Amino acid sequence: MTRSPPTGDELVAVLSTLANPHRLRVVAALRRERTYVSRLARELGISRPLLQVHLRKLQAAGLVTSQLELSDEGKALHYYEVTEFAYQLTPDTITAAVPTLTPDLSATKGP
Repeated sequence: MTRSPPTGDELVAVLSTLANPHRLRVVAALRRERTYVSRLARELGISRPLLQVHLRKLQAAGLVTSQLELSDEGKALHYYEVTEFAYQLTPDTITAAVPTLTPDLSATKGP
């Protein structure tokens, strides 16, 4: 099954989400192994609240998914994993995506 080219809004969402070094590290870590927030925060050396902000943005862009699971001790843990994705970024891809961008209404407003 072939995925259709991304819309302009999808392309902006993915590129802006990945334009952060912490998020790139999160994707790389989750590619190696699905895991839960506390373990991933320790591995990356960042706080859990900061990691959760990045995970929410990655999830909103469709780049990671989460699943709530119970540990052996009965504790609820959100496990995260990378979704399979591939974007071919070329001038032609961008040209095709631009007409599908949502109009920027703030650009048409006066001062």
